[in-house]
Amino acid sequence: QVQLVESGGGLVQPGGSLRLSCTASGNIPRINFMGWYRQAPGKERELVTQVPYGGETTYADSVKGRFPISREYSKNTVSLQMNNLKPEDTAVYYCRIFWARFDYWGQGTQVTVSS
Repeated sequence: QVQLVESGGGLVQPGGSLRLSCTASGNIPRINFMGWYRQAPGKERELVTQVPYGGETTYADSVKGRFPISREYSKNTVSLQMNNLKPEDTAVYYCRIFWARFDYWGQGTQVTVSS
């Protein structure tokens, strides 16, 4: 069985920071992609950032330069450092992992940016 555990969401003022973490566990031979998506009310789910195994990170233009991501391969963990948060970053953030024919999503963690 595969499990994804997400943490780090919450309420923060504009300009503040939060760190999201996602750890995968279970029978996982190798994870190709690990990353984060988000979905705001009334909008489609969109890619925030993701890291392929041994490859180059992909970022959405809206977060590039603000949201560095780090992947710990030995721990099957990916962390997203969210800096200079803006109200438009408010959304439910989802961890996603996929490899071969396997695709898993976390339950989502709420991030709210408001003064």
